[in-house]
Amino acid sequence: MSDLQGVKNILIIKPGAIGDVLHLTPVIRALREKFPEARITFMLGSRVTASLLENNLFVHETILFDKRGEHRSFSALITLWRRIRQGKYDLVVNFQRSNLKAWFLISAAFPCRVLVYHKARNRVVHAVVNHLETLAPLGIDPAAVNQRLDFFPSQADEAFVDTFIRSASLEGIRIVAFNPGTNHLFKCWPVERFAVLGDLLIERFGVAVVLLGSHAEKHLAETIMGGMHHRAHDLTGCSLGKSGALLKRTELLVTGDTGPMHIASAVGTRVLALFGPISPQRSGPFGPGHRVILHDELDCCPCNSFDCRSSVFRRCMEEITVEEVFAAAIEMCGSVAE
Repeated sequence: MSDLQGVKNILIIKPGAIGDVLHLTPVIRALREKFPEARITFMLGSRVTASLLENNLFVHETILFDKRGEHRSFSALITLWRRIRQGKYDLVVNFQRSNLKAWFLISAAFPCRVLVYHKARNRVVHAVVNHLETLAPLGIDPAAVNQRLDFFPSQADEAFVDTFIRSASLEGIRIVAFNPGTNHLFKCWPVERFAVLGDLLIERFGVAVVLLGSHAEKHLAETIMGGMHHRAHDLTGCSLGKSGALLKRTELLVTGDTGPMHIASAVGTRVLALFGPISPQRSGPFGPGHRVILHDELDCCPCNSFDCRSSVFRRCMEEITVEEVFAAAIEMCGSVAE
């Protein structure tokens, strides 16, 4: 389809994790600017990640493609195929090119124009920029696009945080958030060090420490609070929207390589990210003001693998000390009167 003026219905496909979806929000915005009259539909892999786009004004609709669950059967896949057929999409942007089921679903939109994402090889580029490069055939230059990430918590999410701040008597107090969990043990900083760091930040800056994470990470919050001399506040298990609303009010997020890191970037909060096995060059916090701690002087770091072969388990994360994280936090938060 050569006539770009005829683009009225756009389908974006990316059934990925939190960071994958947020990294595509500049793509969504660039398509909206290029085709202001077009409807944009985003196909995601879970209801959790779909919540990231609920309040995004550039997205008209989200479609769930749960390839390992709801759409595992052929009959369910056919039902989804028919739904896509009814959408009459004239432009499909496929960011899941290795998934055969995704290609089957794309066939429902034929005849249409299809753009296919290609992961950068033999060069270093952040995923946000790499994704935008997919739009080059449409005359969209990644360097000319505002590359910020977008996430918009709902009014209900904002009201929840207002209530939390009032009930915890945190009005006027700066907040530092910790997100101690990640999706893999090898990426986690030793949890007891968060407890030491929390006490140091409270004593130095008088901040409030708030703990974030999933329901499954509740035990990490309990361990941190049990190891601290000062009080911390537990918001683990709250929704992504509530986490985003809280992070909007936060001075700094200290986190491993995980979804809330990208949420913080998207709402404009600075991130102090602790990286180990995975290189931050492609998937680290995106945007200005962030900082990454990575001990890449180690021969094995980053290995870009979860098969740790070091004689010291998770050495790359063990090498990150409380003292260096605290020093970085001091620089990011600024000094205050004792």
